[in-house]
Amino acid sequence: MRRPSLFLLLPAVLAAALIGVLGTPASATPPNIPSATTAASRLAELTVAAESHHSTYDRDLFPHWITISGACNTRETVLKRDGTGVVTDSACYPTSGSWYSPYDGATWTLASDLDIDHMVPLAEAWSSGAWAWTTSRRQTYANDLGGPELWAVTDNVNQSKGDQDPAQWQPPRAAFRCTYARAWIQVKWYYGLTVDSAEKGALNSMLGTC
Repeated sequence: MRRPSLFLLLPAVLAAALIGVLGTPASATPPNIPSATTAASRLAELTVAAESHHSTYDRDLFPHWITISGACNTRETVLKRDGTGVVTDSACYPTSGSWYSPYDGATWTLASDLDIDHMVPLAEAWSSGAWAWTTSRRQTYANDLGGPELWAVTDNVNQSKGDQDPAQWQPPRAAFRCTYARAWIQVKWYYGLTVDSAEKGALNSMLGTC
């Protein structure tokens, strides 16, 4: 069998390298996002209930951002995890790097253009059962790096989401809605939070795009 000439292989290697440089920036994905099948199974296990305790919600009941390692807090840790070529100063603030926001497909080179989104917003968690938690558990939730709760995304997209659930808001980039639903379900399932009927219907529809 004839082996391809090295000179024939080089263009393909160079092209692949250029795609890596010029294409969509690589970005880390938060851990423990279930498959669509597993997510559907976990969604079926969630208790369906109307939200409650809205009037008693206070963001300060979810202490964040906390120190994770050295000078780095949770926000800075997520920016380092999700970015490409991230350089930080002695205070752990990112001074350079590139971040791809999966919610809208935008790429940013300034950390100030990014928010760290709680996949299931703090107010949504509160109204879905976190009102009964201890402050310690709410702190764990608000700074959770072990699951798909924290995402580095375009700041104004995160602000448009606010405290809304998937029946009220979905990522503008339709190709991401499958992943979004899988991550949302995982967070609610892991923490034993409830879903309301409209939210469950929207999540089922989003899983249908997977």
